[in-house]
Amino acid sequence: MDTHSDTEIQVTGGGSSIGVQAAGEGTADIGMSSRDLKGEEKARYPYLVSTVIGNDGIVVIVHPANTIGPLALEEIKGIYRGRYTNWKELGGPDLAIVVVGKDSASGTREFFHEKVMVKEDFVAGQLEKNSNDAVKQTIAQTPGAIGYVGLGYLDGTVRAVPVRVDRAPVEPSVQNVPDQKYPASRQLLLVTKGEPAGLARDFIQFLLSPDGQKIVEKEGFVPLGQA
Repeated sequence: MDTHSDTEIQVTGGGSSIGVQAAGEGTADIGMSSRDLKGEEKARYPYLVSTVIGNDGIVVIVHPANTIGPLALEEIKGIYRGRYTNWKELGGPDLAIVVVGKDSASGTREFFHEKVMVKEDFVAGQLEKNSNDAVKQTIAQTPGAIGYVGLGYLDGTVRAVPVRVDRAPVEPSVQNVPDQKYPASRQLLLVTKGEPAGLARDFIQFLLSPDGQKIVEKEGFVPLGQA
């Protein structure tokens, strides 16, 4: 809007499913998605075009006082399946685990369910939040809680848990996401009804430009071409 003074751009949330639907039905010029389109979405909206604007990692977070060490994906899955209920079972403090996840419209939840849960069910009674910020706030206020957020949402209020890969801890970082050393990496997409045109095209081209990619990096995500 700084460079298009006669234009107003409105942004609303709701999750990746909402973004894909809005683009497919034409109620928004651009939909945002943090996951690939589902088969049923491609069938319903065969004209959708996805543009990758950056990369991200899904980061498992705990309260800063939680001393738990690196966790394997299978252990994280065990927590979200309800197999582990106390951190001491995994070498951490004697503290009940509070499981926090995202709601059903979330692309982050979709990715986590496929990549970490291998499409198995989440434990009954997990706390479901509707945004990364809501997850982060809950973790920051709950000593026994565990949650997951995008890489760009990390700050000093929570602690990122390294993922153990082949017995070695891998930190979630802008260095480890592009080459997929970090096992929970994904692409960030903008979705349009057909090839982007007009202002939507200009907006996407800006995000793909050096200035736009600087914003991606500033927000804590991984710009394209970085490895």
